[in-house]
Amino acid sequence: MKVDISAYLVVGRENTNSRPVAQIVEEAVRAGFTCVQIRSKTASALEMIEDCRLSAQAIAKLGKSESVALLVDDRLDIALAARELGIKVDGVHVGQSDIPVSICRKFLGKDAIIGLSAPTKDLIAYVQSADISQIDYFGAGPVHETATKPDCGMDETGHVITKTFEELTELGRKSPVPIVVGGGVKLRDIQPLKKTGVGGFFVVSAVAGAENPYEEAKKLVDAWNLG
Repeated sequence: MKVDISAYLVVGRENTNSRPVAQIVEEAVRAGFTCVQIRSKTASALEMIEDCRLSAQAIAKLGKSESVALLVDDRLDIALAARELGIKVDGVHVGQSDIPVSICRKFLGKDAIIGLSAPTKDLIAYVQSADISQIDYFGAGPVHETATKPDCGMDETGHVITKTFEELTELGRKSPVPIVVGGGVKLRDIQPLKKTGVGGFFVVSAVAGAENPYEEAKKLVDAWNLG
């Protein structure tokens, strides 16, 4: 599968206002989202595996198992366990302090999708010099401070380092692999992000926390496609 990161949903149980994760996934994918990442810092392993199973079923019900990737954040063990149980999990997304990309690739195989969060500091230099032989895309941000990941990209003084659209334009131009950008992204940010030349946007609360996830997801997808 060739991963499409243009409209990328990140979701876990703590983001859904008590609704099932798979319900949010189904509505986002039905609205045109192209990639889904299951991410939770509170769910148990069994709960995450169940969310993978039900999300994979929701994607399959829409006939999009071969076009919409289902990834797991950080937890290589969850991805492997889900696969062992016959669940279609396509890969993982890892950060700088998570299990190394090379190990993920070894256990998941050459056809798996592996994304890597690029460090917020010295971002452009990093993407130009990093070993990209084992990854399919970079994740970058934040565009704004975000409650779903309050500790991302802090400087030495504890302030969050956000990325301007000018920086993202340079990043998109210089990165050898596609870049998906998020961090507090709202509808008003989508067209400016599209103009930077990055590969896509990712959101959490803009869809998972919305009163009507389908409607909000559709607005985001439509804005990206118009950009």
